[in-house]
Amino acid sequence: MGDGKSSPNPSSDGEEEVRREMPAKKKVVVVMGATGAGKSKLAIDLASYLPCPIEIVNADSMQVYQGLDVLTNKVPLSERQGVPHHLLGTVAASEEFTSKDFRDLAIAIIDDILARDRVPVIVGGTNYYIQALVSPFLVDDVVDDITACSLNSSRELKSVDSCAGYERLKEIDPVAANRIHPNDHRKINRYLSLYESSGVPPSSLFQGEAAKKWGRADCLRYDCCFIWVDAALPVLDRFVDQRVDCMIAGGLLNEVHEIYKPNADYTRGLRQAIGVREFEEFFRYYFSNTMADGTCVCGNCSAYNSEDGTPSSINEYEEALEPNFLEILNSNDNNLKVLLCESIDKLKANTRKLVRRQKRRLNQLKKYFGWDLHNVDATEALLNTYSDSWSVAVVQPCVDFVKTFLSDHELDPLICKTAPFNTNNEALTSRDLWSQRICEPCGNQILRGAHEWEQHEKGRRHRKQILRLKKKKSSSSMIDCSGHPSDEDYSVCFT
Repeated sequence: MGDGKSSPNPSSDGEEEVRREMPAKKKVVVVMGATGAGKSKLAIDLASYLPCPIEIVNADSMQVYQGLDVLTNKVPLSERQGVPHHLLGTVAASEEFTSKDFRDLAIAIIDDILARDRVPVIVGGTNYYIQALVSPFLVDDVVDDITACSLNSSRELKSVDSCAGYERLKEIDPVAANRIHPNDHRKINRYLSLYESSGVPPSSLFQGEAAKKWGRADCLRYDCCFIWVDAALPVLDRFVDQRVDCMIAGGLLNEVHEIYKPNADYTRGLRQAIGVREFEEFFRYYFSNTMADGTCVCGNCSAYNSEDGTPSSINEYEEALEPNFLEILNSNDNNLKVLLCESIDKLKANTRKLVRRQKRRLNQLKKYFGWDLHNVDATEALLNTYSDSWSVAVVQPCVDFVKTFLSDHELDPLICKTAPFNTNNEALTSRDLWSQRICEPCGNQILRGAHEWEQHEKGRRHRKQILRLKKKKSSSSMIDCSGHPSDEDYSVCFT
């Protein structure tokens, strides 16, 4: 017989006991943010203020490769202030380096850093690298396991053309097809190979408790101190444009010139970097119009000073192999100059698009995965509103936050605010990422995914087109209203 008093929940006591017995997670600091926000600078500055030494682990998918130091904006050795950097320019340019490869290497590096009583600071704008690192579950692991178990399968692997690969994947597994971009040929081929070798639909990888918990804040591999260096978009856009101009002046074109190859594969290795493909048309014209005797098409290169246009010495010939592309901006070749300017504009535009994708992904990590991202606004610092703006507005708040994190003290709730997030990750694991939508008012423009459509719908060009069509309809309705779509019809897209 009970005494009428309610006893504590035994399951709750058991869970609490398990939590007490679980070893503490290893602590890492993670500095995230969009391109140009100042992540690398902040990470290096932290070393001067923290009580224990730090080592930086690069998490930028292009900076891991050897080469293109200017284009990928690697921190020069002279600016690292003695802080060790890992996975920076260590992978061969032609090698395919996946998020799984990054995770496997980074874990070993982090363990070594911690064993030497130092603090690992993960720095980079490639958010899926960071997510793969801190998440104990990775879809690629399941792919490898299933493929390994299917090596002796009687199924024959089929070679699928890259253009037809996505359509093939849509036929066998539309759920998986809607999770990846149609141009992600590496992942498309990986999923097709998995299906052909094992008969397992790729979408089955996104089912089960492990997949639902992937990337969630309550299931992370490490105890993470997330810092998000952010800034207003107009300021980041301006900074990106300025940085591209500095890169051009700093030798970006000579770097791309060295790896240029006509009709190269821009989906693998270092050639995936923004700033390579954008100059393809320029370099194709440049090489096709270079004179047979080796004279630069711009006509201004001083290395060729003899009457027949050939260098008079070996040194001059070596200099001639490195053309001064900046001279083209002042050359007499109008076509070449126009192509160069267009390529530079493409680089700036695509980098600004990258900034928006990075910011969008960080917001998703807060909303869907519950990542506690400590947001630091670097807008004033990038605007240089006053001399100490970077130190006061960015560095000092981050130093205080990291010191508290490392000291095992309770984090100040005014400093550390956990964003509300969708604890039911099922919507994220099953959402339709890349369904095609067509906007008829904007000339049948093709859009991918709900978010891209939402951004398009808010855009100035789309709103102008809708307004123009509404005005056209209004004026036409005075004569004949039949056959015209309603106002609502202009604001919808068609899947």
